[in-house]
Amino acid sequence: MNLALIGYGKMGKAIHEQALKRGHNIGLIIDLQNKHELTAENLKNVDAVIEFTTPETAFDNVCFCLSHGVPVICGSTGWLTKLDEAKKTADQHNTGLIVASNFSVGVNLFFELNKKLAELMQRHQEYHPELLEVQKLDSPSGTAISLAEHILERIPDKKNWVNHPSNNKDELVILSERKDPAPGTHHVKYTSAIDDIEIIHTAHNRTGFALGAVLAAEFIKGKKGFFSMKDVLGI
Repeated sequence: MNLALIGYGKMGKAIHEQALKRGHNIGLIIDLQNKHELTAENLKNVDAVIEFTTPETAFDNVCFCLSHGVPVICGSTGWLTKLDEAKKTADQHNTGLIVASNFSVGVNLFFELNKKLAELMQRHQEYHPELLEVQKLDSPSGTAISLAEHILERIPDKKNWVNHPSNNKDELVILSERKDPAPGTHHVKYTSAIDDIEIIHTAHNRTGFALGAVLAAEFIKGKKGFFSMKDVLGI
C-alpha cells in the first residue's frame, strides 16, 4: 500500500517504521512545516491516510482526505463531537473511516476484558469501580475515557465520570498521573470492604499502537463506511 502520514511526531515515526516492516510505502508525510503539501494532487495515489495530530487540526485533516476519496485512520482524540460530520463525509464520498482512542491490539483486547468485567460486576453493588492511568499527555487520555464509558454503559449506578477524587457514589473516578517517559498504564479497579479486583494494561513502548494503526490501514483499503478496531481485529 501507498500510505500518507499526517502528524510526524514520535507516534508518526513509529507508524512509519511499522509500515515499512510490513512492506508498505510512505508516499507523503505532512507535519507542521509542510501543511501546505496536503493537497488533492498529493493524495491522488494514496491508498490510505493515517492521521495522528491534535484536536484542533484533526477534523479538518480527516474531512479533507475523505472528501477526496481517500480512506482515513485517525488516532487523534478531543474532536469527536464532530465525528458524525466526518462519517457523513465518508459516506458522501464512498470511502472508509476508522477512528479509535487507541489502536494497540493489546489495549483493544483490554477494552473487551473491561466490558466483560463490568457486566459481571453489575450485580455486585458492594464493589466500587475506579480508574487510574499513568501516562504522558492528555488528562484523562482517550483510552481512559473509553474505559470509563464502557463501564458507565454497563453499571447504571454510575452516572458520569470525573477526573478528580470524589466521594459521590454516582461518579466514576478517573485518576490521572503524568510521567515522562510513560507510553501508558491503565488500571481498572473494583474495591469492596472484603477484597479488590483489578485488571491492568501496561504499554512497554509505542510499537503496539503503531502496528495497530498500520493493521487498520490494511483493513480499510477498498472498504466504505465507518469501522472500529473491533472490526479490524475481529473481536
